[in-house]
Amino acid sequence: MTFEDARAQFPVLQHTAYLNAGTFGPLSRATAAAVAEWQARDLEHGRSGGASFDEVLALREVVRARLGALVGVEPEHVALTASTTDGCNIVLAGLGLGPGDEVVTTSEEHFGLLGALHSSGARIVVADPAAAAILAVVTPRTRLLALSQVLWTTGRELPLAELKARSGLPVLADGAQSVGAIPVDGSAVDFLTISGQKWLCGPDSTGALVVADPERLRVARPSYFSKVDYEPDGRYTAKPGAARFDPNWIPGASLAGLLAALDGAPEWRYARAAAAAGRLRVMLTGKAEVVAGGHTLVSFRPSGDAGGTVERLHEAGVVVREIPKTGLIRASCGWWTSDGDLERLCEAL
Repeated sequence: MTFEDARAQFPVLQHTAYLNAGTFGPLSRATAAAVAEWQARDLEHGRSGGASFDEVLALREVVRARLGALVGVEPEHVALTASTTDGCNIVLAGLGLGPGDEVVTTSEEHFGLLGALHSSGARIVVADPAAAAILAVVTPRTRLLALSQVLWTTGRELPLAELKARSGLPVLADGAQSVGAIPVDGSAVDFLTISGQKWLCGPDSTGALVVADPERLRVARPSYFSKVDYEPDGRYTAKPGAARFDPNWIPGASLAGLLAALDGAPEWRYARAAAAAGRLRVMLTGKAEVVAGGHTLVSFRPSGDAGGTVERLHEAGVVVREIPKTGLIRASCGWWTSDGDLERLCEAL
């Protein structure tokens, strides 16, 4: 697949410099068609009946396997979720933390992780997002490191495998800004969240949670998908593997759309996206203050108000986002990003 062919999958790019996959990736024609086709079947034939239900269940397992393969783990380590927040809540609730426990996180985490941390019952210790600072606050009471693999604020990558090895602690990795943007080894951490709607360009409310050892995490919030069988009093036999943590039903249309999105990603996607981000950092020199980062996110401080600048850029056909409370604007460079998109951003600035 050539770059031109790959880029042509996304109609929005015909008229917009779309640089916000860190929030929502662009939708391809194939993804939208897969969703529409499934919804048309539901409209015509209904959403019930043994064959229909079995088809959606089978599709869940295909998606589970595909997402596992994407991050290098077997399907039995993958739970299907609707968001990164789902995954964080599953882990934090399942660990059974209490006031005597500590969890270490950083000062640049997204609320999708922070909200779950706050509700866990543990004492939350906040460190600067650097390996030395994180390790410096670990104590005998620390039960977990809960960190982004790639910071949503600047795109800087944290060395999660190193932190796990040096601390001897389990790691919950927020993969919202990494999976689909850079190569990810899901086996390097204990828990990894996946957002389907961001860099994977899938439909809304799709995602996954990788669990290295499902037997060591309690099912704190069981769903219909958690059990093999159950008793009248609610006792149940849990499904094998991470499927026991699946929190909800995912529409067949969303599953089909996510598969289409995964099929549309070219093999060269990671190198192309990183190269686009590197070019943008150079092009912004003299136009804005670029903060230290990496990979596919480029955060910069404009000369004027960040919120107002984002609105003005949007009017010029450039979609980026403000990072609240920082004065920063973030541009997400995907494998579909062209030099023309980058030039349009710089000219609009």
